Amino acid sequence: MKLVITLFFIIAQLLKLSAQIHRKIEFPDIAGYHTLISDLHQHTVFSDGSVWPDIRVKEAIFDGVDVISLTEHLEYQPHNKDIPHPDRNRSYQLAKEYAKNKGIIIIHGAEITRDLPPGHSNALFINDANKLVQENYIDAFREAKKQGAFIFWNHPNWIGQNKQGITQLTPTHEVLLEEGLLNGIEVTNENSFADRALTIANEIGLTILATSDIHELIDWLFDIPGGGHRPVTLVFAKERSEIGVKDALFDGRTVAWYQNNLIGQEKYLIPLIKSSLTVDTAYYQMYGNTKTQIANVVISNQSDATYLINNESNFSFYNTTNVVQLNPQTITTLSVKTIESLSSFELKFEILNAIYAKNKHPKVRLEIDIEH
Repeated sequence: MKLVITLFFIIAQLLKLSAQIHRKIEFPDIAGYHTLISDLHQHTVFSDGSVWPDIRVKEAIFDGVDVISLTEHLEYQPHNKDIPHPDRNRSYQLAKEYAKNKGIIIIHGAEITRDLPPGHSNALFINDANKLVQENYIDAFREAKKQGAFIFWNHPNWIGQNKQGITQLTPTHEVLLEEGLLNGIEVTNENSFADRALTIANEIGLTILATSDIHELIDWLFDIPGGGHRPVTLVFAKERSEIGVKDALFDGRTVAWYQNNLIGQEKYLIPLIKSSLTVDTAYYQMYGNTKTQIANVVISNQSDATYLINNESNFSFYNTTNVVQLNPQTITTLSVKTIESLSSFELKFEILNAIYAKNKHPKVRLEIDIEH
């Protein structure tokens, strides 16, 4: 009986460890850049969240998140009777201390919390959150800019402030844009997608972001144990550092990952997809001693996205329809009917779960060389 109990305990621990390893978010680097997983909108008990800052750091470790920011509300402090803190930098300080030597970049941020317009906005890379507590909203934005902040518009379609759930660029936002006080926009926040925000981002050149805006536990809201994932922004940085992240955000080098959809500019989506999907090998099938004209193309997906691809090639498949699912961190064999024996050919796909504009999906080509 003791042996059975011991084996059960060991198996349980191995399963727990396996789940923790599997949940880590992984995307490949692209040419010239490190791909950093970021979640730049989170809360703790130092505003309206339910956890201490160290929990946010621990969640990031479990999820393989490289960069986080605890963006506490400046104007909304529902726990201040129980947790009074005159220093609005305290959440950041605690997270920064806990994250020492853990490989996580902690960005100093805060949430400017106002009625719409302008709504809620996050200021990142600030020096002192206390100075952002201003009576006039525009003074808060100006102080953030003075501190070198990257400022982005949070949940622009939030039904708590916008009953239609449609992002509207107002004259107030136009003023912020004219003064360089708005640099990015969330196209996804928590479990919502702001399609109009993507259009606005493309039209006026705002950086595209996805965030969890987590208040309770990541596992609860996004069902991580059940296979879900938190929304994150993939940041393409020249170096793995706070400076590298800041440079990338101001330059708009991002892709949002939300409910297994990749959302961003086409010029970053295509390199990311091509880095994710690689051809391991390609060869013609044998039937007995006869070589057929069915080419087996083995494609490796080296990312955590499940790619949904639509075949737009000149060839059809022997073993599947034209819409194919490429599962994360695994290989898929496509049997291609090439009609004749070829030494090389091209496959062309539309990536259905990648979006760069309304109803617009990137297209990629894979060059196939047949082994002899």
